[in-house]
Amino acid sequence: MKKISIISLITIIIDRIVKVLVSIFLKLNVRYTIIKNFFYLTYCQNEGAAFSIFYGKQFFIIIISIIILSIIFYALKKKVMFTKLDYISYGLFIGGIIGNLIDRVFLNYVIDYFDFQIFNYNFAIFNIADIAIVVSAFLLILFQKE
Repeated sequence: MKKISIISLITIIIDRIVKVLVSIFLKLNVRYTIIKNFFYLTYCQNEGAAFSIFYGKQFFIIIISIIILSIIFYALKKKVMFTKLDYISYGLFIGGIIGNLIDRVFLNYVIDYFDFQIFNYNFAIFNIADIAIVVSAFLLILFQKE
Protein backbone atom coordinates (compact mmCIF):
# COMPACT_ATOMS: atom_id res chain seq x y z
CA MET A 1 0.00 0.00 0.00
CA LYS A 2 2.90 2.36 0.69
CA LYS A 3 4.09 2.31 -2.93
CA ILE A 4 0.55 2.95 -4.16
CA SER A 5 0.25 5.89 -1.75
CA ILE A 6 3.53 7.38 -2.97
CA ILE A 7 2.50 7.13 -6.63
CA SER A 8 -0.90 8.63 -5.76
CA LEU A 9 0.71 11.50 -3.88
CA ILE A 10 3.13 12.25 -6.74
CA THR A 11 0.21 12.23 -9.19
CA ILE A 12 -1.81 14.59 -6.97
CA ILE A 13 1.13 16.99 -6.49
CA ILE A 14 1.93 17.18 -10.23
CA ASP A 15 -1.77 17.62 -11.03
CA ARG A 16 -2.17 20.41 -8.43
CA ILE A 17 0.97 22.27 -9.53
CA VAL A 18 -0.06 22.27 -13.19
CA LYS A 19 -3.64 23.30 -12.36
CA VAL A 20 -2.42 26.20 -10.22
CA LEU A 21 -0.03 27.34 -12.97
CA VAL A 22 -2.78 27.08 -15.58
CA SER A 23 -5.19 29.11 -13.45
CA ILE A 24 -2.53 31.78 -12.85
CA PHE A 25 -1.02 32.12 -16.31
CA LEU A 26 -3.81 31.26 -18.75
CA LYS A 27 -6.97 33.25 -19.35
CA LEU A 28 -10.23 31.41 -18.90
CA ASN A 29 -11.64 29.93 -22.14
CA VAL A 30 -8.84 31.31 -24.31
CA ARG A 31 -7.23 28.81 -26.69
CA TYR A 32 -3.41 29.00 -26.85
CA THR A 33 -1.88 27.31 -29.88
CA ILE A 34 0.97 24.91 -29.13
CA ILE A 35 0.86 22.90 -32.39
CA LYS A 36 -1.46 24.48 -34.97
CA ASN A 37 -4.47 22.33 -35.91
CA PHE A 38 -3.55 19.73 -33.29
CA PHE A 39 -2.59 20.75 -29.73
CA TYR A 40 -3.74 23.72 -27.68
CA LEU A 41 -3.89 24.79 -24.07
CA THR A 42 -7.32 26.04 -23.06
CA TYR A 43 -8.08 26.80 -19.43
CA CYS A 44 -11.66 25.83 -18.71
CA GLN A 45 -13.69 25.11 -15.61
CA ASN A 46 -15.54 21.84 -16.06
CA GLU A 47 -18.60 21.58 -13.81
CA GLY A 48 -19.29 18.02 -14.97
CA ALA A 49 -17.44 14.74 -15.28
CA ALA A 50 -15.75 13.38 -18.41
CA PHE A 51 -17.09 15.04 -21.56
CA SER A 52 -19.11 17.30 -19.19
CA ILE A 53 -21.62 14.57 -18.35
CA PHE A 54 -23.52 15.26 -15.13
CA TYR A 55 -22.86 18.97 -15.71
CA GLY A 56 -23.66 20.99 -12.59
CA LYS A 57 -24.08 17.87 -10.45
CA GLN A 58 -20.93 18.33 -8.35
CA PHE A 59 -22.38 16.82 -5.18
CA PHE A 60 -23.38 13.67 -7.09
CA ILE A 61 -19.92 13.39 -8.70
CA ILE A 62 -18.22 13.92 -5.33
CA ILE A 63 -20.30 11.13 -3.75
CA ILE A 64 -19.58 8.77 -6.68
CA SER A 65 -15.83 9.57 -6.40
CA ILE A 66 -15.84 8.79 -2.67
CA ILE A 67 -17.71 5.53 -3.27
CA ILE A 68 -15.24 4.49 -5.98
CA LEU A 69 -12.28 5.33 -3.72
CA SER A 70 -13.87 3.31 -0.89
CA ILE A 71 -14.33 0.30 -3.17
CA ILE A 72 -10.73 0.55 -4.37
CA PHE A 73 -9.34 0.80 -0.83
CA TYR A 74 -11.49 -2.17 0.26
CA ALA A 75 -10.28 -4.24 -2.71
CA LEU A 76 -6.67 -3.29 -2.05
CA LYS A 77 -6.94 -4.42 1.59
CA LYS A 78 -8.08 -7.84 0.36
CA LYS A 79 -5.35 -8.16 -2.27
CA VAL A 80 -2.39 -10.24 -1.09
CA MET A 81 0.19 -9.86 -3.84
CA PHE A 82 0.94 -6.77 -5.87
CA THR A 83 2.94 -6.50 -9.08
CA LYS A 84 4.83 -3.38 -10.15
CA LEU A 85 2.02 -2.78 -12.62
CA ASP A 86 -0.53 -2.96 -9.77
CA TYR A 87 1.36 -0.30 -7.82
CA ILE A 88 1.50 2.00 -10.81
CA SER A 89 -2.08 1.38 -11.96
CA TYR A 90 -3.75 1.77 -8.58
CA GLY A 91 -1.49 4.68 -7.64
CA LEU A 92 -2.38 6.58 -10.81
CA PHE A 93 -6.08 5.73 -10.48
CA ILE A 94 -6.34 6.89 -6.87
CA GLY A 95 -4.18 9.96 -7.52
CA GLY A 96 -6.27 10.96 -10.52
CA ILE A 97 -9.56 10.58 -8.70
CA ILE A 98 -8.30 12.55 -5.70
CA GLY A 99 -6.76 15.23 -7.95
CA ASN A 100 -10.12 15.98 -9.55
CA LEU A 101 -11.97 15.49 -6.26
CA ILE A 102 -9.90 18.27 -4.68
CA ASP A 103 -11.05 20.64 -7.43
CA ARG A 104 -14.68 19.60 -7.07
CA VAL A 105 -14.71 20.05 -3.29
CA PHE A 106 -12.83 23.34 -3.11
CA LEU A 107 -13.70 25.02 -6.43
CA ASN A 108 -16.99 23.36 -7.44
CA TYR A 109 -15.45 22.61 -10.87
CA VAL A 110 -12.41 20.82 -12.32
CA ILE A 111 -9.61 22.74 -14.00
CA ASP A 112 -9.03 21.32 -17.51
CA TYR A 113 -6.48 22.55 -20.05
CA PHE A 114 -5.22 19.95 -22.56
CA ASP A 115 -7.10 20.63 -25.78
CA PHE A 116 -6.60 18.46 -28.87
CA GLN A 117 -8.02 18.79 -32.35
CA ILE A 118 -7.74 15.48 -34.19
CA PHE A 119 -8.80 15.36 -37.86
CA ASN A 120 -10.92 18.52 -37.37
CA TYR A 121 -12.61 16.97 -34.30
CA ASN A 122 -12.21 18.95 -31.09
CA PHE A 123 -11.65 16.35 -28.40
CA ALA A 124 -12.88 17.03 -24.84
CA ILE A 125 -10.52 19.24 -22.84
CA PHE A 126 -8.84 17.31 -20.01
CA ASN A 127 -6.08 17.42 -17.39
CA ILE A 128 -3.30 15.31 -15.84
CA ALA A 129 -5.65 13.68 -13.33
CA ASP A 130 -7.84 12.56 -16.23
CA ILE A 131 -4.81 11.09 -18.00
CA ALA A 132 -3.86 9.20 -14.83
CA ILE A 133 -7.37 7.76 -14.51
CA VAL A 134 -7.62 6.68 -18.16
CA VAL A 135 -4.10 5.21 -18.34
CA SER A 136 -4.59 3.31 -15.08
CA ALA A 137 -7.99 1.99 -16.16
CA PHE A 138 -6.49 0.66 -19.40
CA LEU A 139 -3.61 -0.94 -17.52
CA LEU A 140 -5.96 -2.56 -15.00
CA ILE A 141 -8.27 -3.86 -17.72
CA LEU A 142 -5.59 -5.05 -20.15
CA PHE A 143 -3.22 -6.67 -17.66
CA GLN A 144 -5.54 -7.93 -14.93
CA LYS A 145 -4.73 -11.57 -14.14
CA GLU A 146 -7.46 -12.32 -11.61
